[in-house]
Amino acid sequence: MLNLRLSRLLRRPLLRFSNGETDASISTSSSETPPSNHGPFREGVSHREDDHLSGEFTQLGFGKSPPLNVSEAESGEIRNPSFNSFDEIDELGGEEDDEDDEESVDERDDDDFAVLESFGKIPRSREDVNTRSEMRNLLRSLKPSQVCAVLRSQDDERVALKFFYWADRQWRYRHHPVVYYSMLEALSKTKLCQGARRVLVLMKRRGVHRTPKAFSLVMVSYSRAGQLRDALKVLTLMQRAGVEPDLLVCNTAIDVFVRGNRLEKALRFLERMQVIGIVPDVVTYNCLIRGYCDLSRVEEAVELLEEMPSKGCAPDKVSYYTVMGFLCKEKRILEVRNLMEKMEKEHEAEGKGFRIDKVCYSVIVHGLCKEGRMSEAKDLINEMLSKGHCPPDVVTYTTVVNGFCRLGEVDKAKKLLQVMHLHGYKPNTVSYTALLNGMCRTGKSLEAREMMNMSEEQWWSPNSITYSVLMHGFRREGKLSEACDVVREMVLKGFFPGPVEINLLLQSLCRDGRTHEARKFMEECLNKGCAINVVNFTTVIHGFCQNDEIDAALSLLDDMYLINKHADVFTYTTLVDALGKKGRIEEATKLTNKMLHKGIDPTPVTYRTVIHRYCQMGKVDDLVAILEKMLLRQKCRTVYNQVIEKLCGLGKLEEADKILGKVLRTASTSDAKTCYVLMEGYLKKGAPLSAYKVACRMFNRDLIPDVKMCEKLSKRLVLEGKVEEADQLMLRLVERGRISPIPLKQSMVS
Repeated sequence: MLNLRLSRLLRRPLLRFSNGETDASISTSSSETPPSNHGPFREGVSHREDDHLSGEFTQLGFGKSPPLNVSEAESGEIRNPSFNSFDEIDELGGEEDDEDDEESVDERDDDDFAVLESFGKIPRSREDVNTRSEMRNLLRSLKPSQVCAVLRSQDDERVALKFFYWADRQWRYRHHPVVYYSMLEALSKTKLCQGARRVLVLMKRRGVHRTPKAFSLVMVSYSRAGQLRDALKVLTLMQRAGVEPDLLVCNTAIDVFVRGNRLEKALRFLERMQVIGIVPDVVTYNCLIRGYCDLSRVEEAVELLEEMPSKGCAPDKVSYYTVMGFLCKEKRILEVRNLMEKMEKEHEAEGKGFRIDKVCYSVIVHGLCKEGRMSEAKDLINEMLSKGHCPPDVVTYTTVVNGFCRLGEVDKAKKLLQVMHLHGYKPNTVSYTALLNGMCRTGKSLEAREMMNMSEEQWWSPNSITYSVLMHGFRREGKLSEACDVVREMVLKGFFPGPVEINLLLQSLCRDGRTHEARKFMEECLNKGCAINVVNFTTVIHGFCQNDEIDAALSLLDDMYLINKHADVFTYTTLVDALGKKGRIEEATKLTNKMLHKGIDPTPVTYRTVIHRYCQMGKVDDLVAILEKMLLRQKCRTVYNQVIEKLCGLGKLEEADKILGKVLRTASTSDAKTCYVLMEGYLKKGAPLSAYKVACRMFNRDLIPDVKMCEKLSKRLVLEGKVEEADQLMLRLVERGRISPIPLKQSMVS
């Protein structure tokens, strides 16, 4: 009961402190936060059950394996005089931690524990003082196992670490060695690597014997934080501290090498540990097998798997499942089957009674379904039923149901649901959702709707994914009113579609010319609590612009600000384009200025839109003025190149010529191409003399025109009677070394 009382007292003051003060010794950056268990939803087979199954695969070697569970490994010490040759870490290069480095950490300890000093400096009430006094009294009454229980009971390991430090500073109390290891075990499950290292340093200061397990736990924490080099440097600290390695710390080091894609170093490390008498176990080999698979060297992984018995270490399920998982991802299902049969035969021959379990079968079924090999998947289901010891479960059946639906074989999927009932398995929400998805994708959304309406009779409840599947089915079939009704029912049931799903429906309504209906539907969703974002508003605004209802679009822009939804650059670009298209340049200018005033940077699309519309209307002066303002917010080196080329394309060569000087300032390759466009425009217009003047301006900026372009221009100048200009043009090319004088004389003679 003492540790329970302390845990209750601990939460109140320390949690308040952790939220209000900055802890110098415990980083709360993204790299030091406890790992999240959430992940993105994966569309496809079986949603929640499939995610759960996928989690099982990961634990058993399907994909990246989790860090070593060092808390369950042995922590005994191995004394060997050959340890000084154990120097694999030296090959990493860079700075190395040594004993001096550890001492420097030791010397900074007062700064690192500044958080503890602040306990006496925080303004606190009499109740806080009494609470802390009671905590001190309870602390001295606790047994080491009870202190460990208090540390393990904290949901946030950072709070546990603060308590650990605070307790260490209390008068007439010292942590038992087991408490240090309990703290390190807790930290090894997080990314709080700096905290773990400081606990290790504190053990030295307090004279606590440090075993390889302590160093291994710190390595795991560094590994979780992605700091693999620092994780390996812990080996050097261990060596300088005179602690000899054991199997646990060696396995951890190999795991770190593998996670850093340094398999060759992991293999050399294996050789070194065997030289000094440390015998690898199945965990060692499983790490290496995973390393081979991560690098797509599955043949070598299989070879190691086959060699393990001769090395005195029989492979376990993880060994096989790691290879099988990789083969499934590579769609090499036949090899998976062969490996599975071999695994079962070898263990049976050894009398271990090993059997392929449900997880292994499910991996193969999933792989077969992804490849569309449904006949083989069905045969495997029948094999599971015939063997009896691992019948397929709801997840396995649902995988096959989804496989049939992906191929459009909805009738077979329905029959399989009936088979599930016959074998005593009740299809769940995921099973029915997979079937409804198949029906919707084959144009049977109305039938799917009827099936969902009967869900209560069939003892299953639609979830948000079910409603989304049905909504998208109606949307794809053009039944937009029915799709909107599904969303309304979805919201009534407490499921809220996301902005992406709503946007797809809004796009469909706008493409169908039902923009006002789209606006009404979006506002309805907003009023009912759905997350409507700027993209949804921009979609409807774009719909109005496409229908030439610009005033309605501008009205919706005003509504956005009234509800504190801020337009982005895409919203403004859409409206500027629509206003420019209608010749409302003055309004487009005001809107662009408003965008810039709000601190929104133009994108390349914004530049192209403004240039296109202003050039169309011949508003070059207005265009230059607005571009100068835009360039102050976001640089675009080729902006005036685009203006000149657009004007040339519209046949407005004189306007293009006026701003040529802005392009020739930089004299780059892209500027030369822009000049060629203008010169070609003049030649097509029959004004070679104007093209010659452009070439002269290029020469003056040390920008040499293309020889073929100059030859073409020279001939046109001669035809126009401008022989002197033609000669001057070619002479300039000679001066710049682009052509030799002999061809020039020949051309002059001709």
